[in-house]
Amino acid sequence: MKPAVLIFVGLLLILHQDYWQWENDQLIFGAFPYALVYHMGISLAAAVSWLLATRFWWPEHLDRSSDAERERGAS
Repeated sequence: MKPAVLIFVGLLLILHQDYWQWENDQLIFGAFPYALVYHMGISLAAAVSWLLATRFWWPEHLDRSSDAERERGAS
């Protein structure tokens, strides 16, 4: 899963450079510029990538040591 997260982040980096739509003056829902909606989507995708990265890359030994410290402090 780690390579998939890396590929996803790399794809987001490439898609963030949206030079191909600078002259797109289309309005979404009649009020929002296309570029704004595009960047809202990129921001949501970045949040998902951060969620995936922390879920699959979080070092579990850090959680185990803090749990052990909490148990020692409680007794």
